[in-house]
Amino acid sequence: MAEQKTGQALLFDALTTKGTAFTHAERRKYGLLGLLPTAEKTLEEQAEHSWHEFSTRREGLDQHIYLRALQDRNETLFYRVLRDHIAETMPIVYTPTVGEACQRFSEIYRRPRGLFVSYPDRECIREVLRNRPTGRRDVDVIVVTDGQRILGLGDQGIGGMGIPIGKLSLYTLIGGINPARTLPIVLDVGTDNVELLEDPQYLGWRHRRISDDEYYAFIDEFVTAVHEELPDVLLQWEDFATAHAEPILERYRDKLLTFNDDIQGTAAVALGALHGAANVAGRPLSQQQVVMLGAGSAGIGVLNMVKREMVAQGLSEAEVLSRIWVVDVVGLLTDDRTDLSEGQRVFAKPAGVVGDWGLSGPAQLSDVVHHVDVGVLLGLSTATGAFTEEIVREMAAKTERPIIFPLSNPTSRAEAHPAELDQWTDGRALIATGSPFAPLRRNGVERPVAQCNNAYIFPAMGLAVTAAQATRVTDEMMRVAAASLGDASPALTDPNAPLLPAWTEVPDIAVRIALAVGRQAVADGVAPKRSDEELAARIDEVRWIPEYPPI
Repeated sequence: MAEQKTGQALLFDALTTKGTAFTHAERRKYGLLGLLPTAEKTLEEQAEHSWHEFSTRREGLDQHIYLRALQDRNETLFYRVLRDHIAETMPIVYTPTVGEACQRFSEIYRRPRGLFVSYPDRECIREVLRNRPTGRRDVDVIVVTDGQRILGLGDQGIGGMGIPIGKLSLYTLIGGINPARTLPIVLDVGTDNVELLEDPQYLGWRHRRISDDEYYAFIDEFVTAVHEELPDVLLQWEDFATAHAEPILERYRDKLLTFNDDIQGTAAVALGALHGAANVAGRPLSQQQVVMLGAGSAGIGVLNMVKREMVAQGLSEAEVLSRIWVVDVVGLLTDDRTDLSEGQRVFAKPAGVVGDWGLSGPAQLSDVVHHVDVGVLLGLSTATGAFTEEIVREMAAKTERPIIFPLSNPTSRAEAHPAELDQWTDGRALIATGSPFAPLRRNGVERPVAQCNNAYIFPAMGLAVTAAQATRVTDEMMRVAAASLGDASPALTDPNAPLLPAWTEVPDIAVRIALAVGRQAVADGVAPKRSDEELAARIDEVRWIPEYPPI
């Protein structure tokens, strides 16, 4: 049992402090008398005061900085404010505001949080891990990035640390992971962002990114150290470049408890939204022609999940692949191209399939939409405005309820704005986005737009594997998470409702997803055998809520 902190050590520990909520008796008992103003506040009163302070800040980045400072000062209060105002604070703590926070990370840096594992310190990785704060010795979840592909903003170097910090905030807010048992990590392997290298304020290693041989050796050293130091931790990979994300996931997914949120989390939440959309459209996913613009790790991850679901609906793999079309910056993926990764090649069409299209070069998105009976159009390309009016109108002429998901982050990189899609399809489009957008207004009625935010999935996964004590994250666990999310779609009972639940409902839905995923982990043999009742009890036991504990 750790010795009870007293005095300033207790007062200034963000994980244990109550601030002005310490009672007079507690102040006497723990050496706090005189260190605080006389008044005693409740957590509710503190949260109300903090919300007022937050609301006086008009700019998103200022609000982000305020909340980060609050988190550094008092984690329980921080999460209580977020829980009380989840819809308003989600876009500030995470997308889209976190993108600007990453770009300006060195400029707005105030206090250390998490670990910076730097390539020049590669001989000391275990020492770095052991230097984690004393309040975070036992860790359930690590989120790690190397900052190379932050949202749709590219290489942000160590500025990428904003992403693991933000992700773990949502693990706690939505999934109930104890904040004392979370650890954000950035791997500082240099940056190819010349602006950062030349910026005197940049806080990272001022060096070009290391070569692939050095890089993979460093990743291996990091994973080995983490696995030895924290053998049961969930290691989530976040915002790695496509060229690295897939090989890293394939190398380690069968060796430890790990997943890549961009590949698997994005796929699961997109499939969850598609589940609702296909039901509203009255045409199962297995009967749709699906077009994906973007062939990065996220796009291919979504298509692998779609493929898995179509097979579950009764199609052969060959039949599924005949219904999926992928377009990248060059054009349609075809099997005569020599620039495709292994993951991309799975979805490459026979080159002859476009032989009678009369093209002078590679088929582009507009060509595919023109020649194919497209019912589902997905975008993970970061190509702003790529879903043009002409393309959308042509698609909408072919299907009664076109399913169109511009999923790129941040908002500035979306393939189209929901209001445009709604206008171009006369309100018939079933829409989900990657970033938050204002509600649509049609016939005087406001309709919220579903945001395919990975926060619908990854916090529930964290809760599931922690509660079930899983040793691996399997594909079926991810598919079950997507199906459970799809079953909670408001559009299933009201066709005019959004395809995904309101944020206020998501913490409760996370518990339902966690139970389904935990059940699947047991079925897959990667977790100890437990009944549904035992799993539910474990979920309730490990789930942290933002309340001051008695001390």
